[in-house]
Amino acid sequence: MTQSVDVAVKNKIIRHGNGWCFTIRDFLGLGSDESIRQSLFHLNKQKFIRRLTQGIYDYPKVHEVLGIVPPDLTEVARAIAEKNGVKIQPAGAYAANLAGFSEQVPGRLVFLTEGPSRKVKIGNQDIVFKKTTSKIMASAGTREGIIIQAFKNLGKTHIDQTIRARTRKFLEPSEKKDIRKNMKFAPAWIRILVFEIMEISK
Repeated sequence: MTQSVDVAVKNKIIRHGNGWCFTIRDFLGLGSDESIRQSLFHLNKQKFIRRLTQGIYDYPKVHEVLGIVPPDLTEVARAIAEKNGVKIQPAGAYAANLAGFSEQVPGRLVFLTEGPSRKVKIGNQDIVFKKTTSKIMASAGTREGIIIQAFKNLGKTHIDQTIRARTRKFLEPSEKKDIRKNMKFAPAWIRILVFEIMEISK
């Protein structure tokens, strides 16, 4: 039985492809929690997968020259959030990077969450989860949520014509009704600016 669980777990990992970040929850239905935990333990020992932190693994990407590539921290954060059953929202310099305001990917990724605040170290990089209000998390997982946090990071005086153009491009796929809905709890100055940029009547 354990052998068939090992094969099923390994096959699922291969199907997802290199770079996939996962937890034991991703294998529900393939066997008991204990048998899946044992499978992951063995695959980690064989260096087929990599244990990044407690309960979080990835199927590492391998570069032909550089060797094993560091994990994608966004994927790691997503897996941690799923494991804990919470929503997360990119914030700070990371939100500005995702919105296209900055090309620099910060070494320290900050996420807002309705879960507890904590810091997870992955290699020499940090993922920081900051507890916030459900009101702020109302737009989590949306383009508007990223723009709100990116604007907060930049500050009102730094929203120039370039940032306005990049905001317009980033929010282009969003429907106006969704922008209105997701901007509901944004600070007034951000809501006014975004409505102006996206030509939405107040």
